[in-house]
Amino acid sequence: MVEIDIGMGKSARRAYSFQDISIVPSRRTRDPEDIDLSWEIDAYRFDLPFMASAMDSVVSPATAIEIGRQGGVAALNLEGLWTRYEDADAILSEIAALDNDAATRRMQELYNAPIDPDLIVQRIGEINDADVVSCAAVSPQRASDHIETILKAELGLLVIQQPVISAEHVSNSQSNPLNLKTFIRRLEVPVIVGDCASYSAALHLMRTGAAGILVGVGTGRASTLHSVLGIGGPQATALADARAARMRHLDETGVYTHIIADGSMSTGGDVAKAVVCGADAVMLGAPLAAATEAPGRGWHWGVQSVHPTVPQGGRVPISPRGSLAEIIHGPSHADDGALNLAGGLRQSMAMCGYTDLKDFQKAEILVRQS
Repeated sequence: MVEIDIGMGKSARRAYSFQDISIVPSRRTRDPEDIDLSWEIDAYRFDLPFMASAMDSVVSPATAIEIGRQGGVAALNLEGLWTRYEDADAILSEIAALDNDAATRRMQELYNAPIDPDLIVQRIGEINDADVVSCAAVSPQRASDHIETILKAELGLLVIQQPVISAEHVSNSQSNPLNLKTFIRRLEVPVIVGDCASYSAALHLMRTGAAGILVGVGTGRASTLHSVLGIGGPQATALADARAARMRHLDETGVYTHIIADGSMSTGGDVAKAVVCGADAVMLGAPLAAATEAPGRGWHWGVQSVHPTVPQGGRVPISPRGSLAEIIHGPSHADDGALNLAGGLRQSMAMCGYTDLKDFQKAEILVRQS
């Protein structure tokens, strides 16, 4: 791996974003109708490799159900407004009406309300009752506190997530940090854990026994992690590094850990590049926040936006583009790739000659010259 000298005492690797690369067509093409976009994780099979991000501006119980019916799966934020307020819709309307100058402070106050265990059971139950796979996210700090309630609610997929996560948290305080390895291995529910952005972090997360890992740090539209904390990494390189970690983990254990790209995707072409770089599925935030049904009502924010002392994101405006069905399946009447994400991925695979996602990961890529 070629390193670049930043100065006499520091060097760095060159990293690439999706904008820096292009997929190279192979010697054959395929009929789009022959393309299989399905993927499987643990006992679950989904028609599309799309996960909706655990953001209150993206996922409500209603949108989780609709995304499930469209062939994907949506992660509900169990530390969000839907588990803090019985009438979360009223709170979301208030957030949408806030002035920019007051938004962050007021949102911090709203997210300071206690989490109601009964609402956790109720929200997961609403999704289960619709006969789609329920998925929900919780932070490592609160996973132990709520796991019994989550299991009682019969959740299908558990996501343990924060902007940066590690398999080994070291603390000199009296707190007892979550040991992901022992915690995950004692659960019967499959777990997805993240986010990470390096080979070593990905490998250590895979060794926890997680069914999948989330890859992407500071890459989302609502994230200011790079400017606030100075950390992050271009997504194409982060995924390629995680792909290498998966190969090593598979060689060592015989266990295949799924990689879910999280962030930096707004078009079908971005999704296609994520798969070629190694992703089995993608987690989408801003593209789905642009749906007319999205609970953000024209705004988008993540969990890091409401940190009580160091916000690492913001409430950003997002223009509605179409229904969830149109964003996922089309039809599209625009040429920017933001509608019909599944169709864009399908066409890319067909034009490059690959019939399923695993094969598409073998496609060649080139670095674009600026």
